[in-house]
Amino acid sequence: MSTTQSAGATTPTPTGQPVIEAQSLVAGYLPGVNILNGCSLTAYPGEMIGIIGPNGAGKSTLLKAMFGLVKVHEGEVLLHGEDITNARTNRLVEMGVGFVPQTNNVFPSLTIEENLRMGLFLRPKKLSKRLTAMWDLFPVLHQRRNQRAGGLSGGERQSLAMARALMMEPSVLLLDEPSAGLSPVRQDETFLRTRMINQTGVCIVMVEQNARRCLQICHRGYVLDQGRDAYTGTGRELANDPKVIELYLGTLAADVEGDKDA
Repeated sequence: MSTTQSAGATTPTPTGQPVIEAQSLVAGYLPGVNILNGCSLTAYPGEMIGIIGPNGAGKSTLLKAMFGLVKVHEGEVLLHGEDITNARTNRLVEMGVGFVPQTNNVFPSLTIEENLRMGLFLRPKKLSKRLTAMWDLFPVLHQRRNQRAGGLSGGERQSLAMARALMMEPSVLLLDEPSAGLSPVRQDETFLRTRMINQTGVCIVMVEQNARRCLQICHRGYVLDQGRDAYTGTGRELANDPKVIELYLGTLAADVEGDKDA
């Protein structure tokens, strides 16, 4: 696959069939009250896609609609060309979609290893192989594998949540505010880990309030506003677009600590 340069990252050229698509989604939590108003997104193999925008723009709602957690009233979601609109979440996990919510993303009463085992309950025969892969990717989790997840720091919980989602070897990983509530140092670690996961071949679609950092590491980005994709482009293009800077990056600069909900 040929590549171009974007925002400091090697960018896969979008070719072939997309891994996941959202086409003109109209969706919301209540009947007749829509948060998304025709939002679209396309992610190709090897890409890391960032979704940014002001609070209330529908960023997290878009991820949840793609993962079957919010009712899609119009439009469709496709996975490798197959319609998965409003599919049950357990089916989506089996089909290769991983989702890491912003909060309540680990089982606090279980140990780290028990959490990871829960992530592979659908394919227990692969447990040993997948545990080894996660220990290699997250060595700190291996060192503390017998510790209960409730005693982990925010950054460690986020690592565990991502590791558990990866146990099923997803082709696409949906991340909702992975840096939320973390210190600047832990944010850096989380973004680095996200990039490492992407480099293993997993397509990533990530919602982030830390807009500048998101655009720095993502290959392409979508700027949402009022439930629609207002701007799209490479990370570098969006980060340097005067209109995006004026309307979004300036207002979002105060949120770089990642401590606000999407």
